[in-house]
Amino acid sequence: MQYNFDEIIDRSGTDSFKYDSCKRVFGTTDILPMWVADMDFRTPDFIVKAMKKRLEHEIYGYTLKSDSLYQSVIDWMKRRHGWEIEKEWIVFTPGIVPAVNMCIQAYSNPGDKVILQSPVYYPFFWAVDLNKRIQMNNQLVRVGDRYEMDFDHLERSIDADTKMMLLCSPHNPAGRVWTRGELKKLADICTARNIIMISDEIHSDLIFEGYKHIPYAMLGDDIANNTVTCMAPSKTFNIAGLSTSVLIIQNPELRKKFNDVVETLHIAGGNIFGFVALEAAYTHGDEWLTQALKYIEGNVDLLETFVKERIPKLKVIRPEGTYLGWIDFRGLGMDDTTLRKFMIEKVKVGLNHGPTFGSGGEGYQRINLGSPRIFVDEALNRMERAINNMS
Repeated sequence: MQYNFDEIIDRSGTDSFKYDSCKRVFGTTDILPMWVADMDFRTPDFIVKAMKKRLEHEIYGYTLKSDSLYQSVIDWMKRRHGWEIEKEWIVFTPGIVPAVNMCIQAYSNPGDKVILQSPVYYPFFWAVDLNKRIQMNNQLVRVGDRYEMDFDHLERSIDADTKMMLLCSPHNPAGRVWTRGELKKLADICTARNIIMISDEIHSDLIFEGYKHIPYAMLGDDIANNTVTCMAPSKTFNIAGLSTSVLIIQNPELRKKFNDVVETLHIAGGNIFGFVALEAAYTHGDEWLTQALKYIEGNVDLLETFVKERIPKLKVIRPEGTYLGWIDFRGLGMDDTTLRKFMIEKVKVGLNHGPTFGSGGEGYQRINLGSPRIFVDEALNRMERAINNMS
């Protein structure tokens, strides 16, 4: 089946966070929203059909997690990543951000240090701060037009109070798909110091040609025993609103500690339609994903070529995965307050503001490329016109 990713679907008035909160976030509705990390593509038909079939039963009471649900996760991990996991390692949660917060509660104490790598997905900062832990930032280093980890700084910074690390893999917003060598070097440092790794791999299925996602826990049993892997079909298949994610925890002690927090919060029951959608996605999603990735990479090509040829004051950090673009606006010579105002009032495109991703995000903006190409083209044309009209 050939899917139509050029289809334009009006999401306004549907309580879409991306569209219907523009007034609150940007101060205006006269803006093209290209910020929140969900897609503007129709949710795949096989997921919708599965949910409609369950909807027709007309009773939506407490639900069990079926054997086929677990098997869909096991099969997807093996098929997509070559990772053989076991049913007992799987834990379902209502989203990865809640899971990260629960991991912090399960594996550390107030006052402990948690390693982050900015610029990074900003709820990581909230999770550390709200749980009264201390941020230890191992800032990424931009080398040319890609980002790398600063292993020397990491080794120097870890002390007796450092207990955990939040790894973003693939990285949001830098778009890096970490290599096996990079992950192994990171694992050698963290395993030797007994740092528990919480690996957010929510974008692990969104990998462009020429790159390969390596699940951190696949690097070896000693590494897996100190790792909690967070995955979900939510970004991949545009079902984030169903709040259903998967944690893979091989170590039974870590798994028990996490489940104790889940039981304390009484959130183990799950979402009927989230489970139905997850199973359908992981069972039938391969072809849709192949086509979606090809289309999104076309949007990446458009972004990179357009900026290089027509807005040379900007620089694009080409993503190796995810559907997010990281754009360097520092060539415009604006401070961040001025840049944000310029993007809203002159460009009229709503992007994610770089400083929210922490140190290293100054002067950057993040764009969502999971949209019909006409949206990406329009956003770029608006940027070009506004920049050319600068006095």
